Amino acid sequence: MAIDTPYRAIFCDLISDQTLDILPLRDVSFDDFIGKAGSLSGTIPIPNKEIADRVKQVREGRTAVYLERGGDLWWGGIVWTTTLQSSGRGVLTLGIQAATFDSYTSRRRIRTDISFNTPTDQMDIARRLWEELDLQEDPSVPPADGAEPRRLGISFGTEKSEVQRTASWRKGDETVYQEALDQLAALENGFEYQILVYRDPTDGKRVRQLRLGWPKIVNGATDLVFDRPGTILSYSFPYDATRGGTTAVARGASTNANAAAESRPISSSQQIASDLLADGWPLIDLSSDHNEVTDTLTLDSLAKRSLDEARGAVVIPAISIHLDGIVPPALLGRVARIRITDEWYSKGLDARYRVIGAKVTPPERGRPDTAELYLEEA
Repeated sequence: MAIDTPYRAIFCDLISDQTLDILPLRDVSFDDFIGKAGSLSGTIPIPNKEIADRVKQVREGRTAVYLERGGDLWWGGIVWTTTLQSSGRGVLTLGIQAATFDSYTSRRRIRTDISFNTPTDQMDIARRLWEELDLQEDPSVPPADGAEPRRLGISFGTEKSEVQRTASWRKGDETVYQEALDQLAALENGFEYQILVYRDPTDGKRVRQLRLGWPKIVNGATDLVFDRPGTILSYSFPYDATRGGTTAVARGASTNANAAAESRPISSSQQIASDLLADGWPLIDLSSDHNEVTDTLTLDSLAKRSLDEARGAVVIPAISIHLDGIVPPALLGRVARIRITDEWYSKGLDARYRVIGAKVTPPERGRPDTAELYLEEA
């Protein structure tokens, strides 16, 4: 990373969050999203033995990395992959690939019975899953004497929704935590989740917090305003009918107890966007698989949510902007007012969108500090 970059790469022990070192990072790009893990890639130059000894502390699967800009944390996650490389001229580098802390859910499986037999707020269920994920210890592998428990140290809020659900997961099914959370969130009238990183304003400590939003995560009291001509460098509005549909069916687990008979999964009823068909759309079918779901009502809810999110043609607008002092680090969930005047929008576009993803490219070798924001209608 260039010397004059506004970002610092802070490497920490994943469990204790103890700072290991602040190291130079080049060729960096990072992104973050609501609803899926974000990523970071970069390269640490290793010009001499002293730096090499420091870089050896960066260990895949055991190291966290934060990007800090102007005293604010813009990104945080887990280093999952490292690649040591030597060029033909003997130049050493360590490439790193990291993902946001919610990626940890894809590396853990439910190995205890978790049941909510009475209707419970869906956000309480999501927090319980994260608590089990973060607190669960394998009794056969105790931590060393005096060692801290193996925990990510995720903090929790008190968000509530107006939706009560029942749910259960069984030991032995080896359900991936991410699949359980995503399935719960994907139900009709579901919720969104994200791991937010920031510094505690009272003591400056780094915080990893589970943020939940129902029905959506919305952040900030005022709209961000981006103009073209102005802050917006470029934009795109991709309309994709291959990803959308006018009907949807969700398939679940097979309930066939006869091993000799053909195994067939149960299915939801077909959900239909009647208004789109009346407006002239053809039948375009969506289908999704949920191999552990055995309840048809749950499958109906999953199919309806799938159709609601992909009605007709799917569009995820994106704008590219200059990052400057008015753009905050916590972009996800912010509402952006987009104003565009050009040949297509000759009368001017003035619309509000919610930021659901952001990809940042830090400045390097004369390249400006820019961000691509992914949007949905607010």
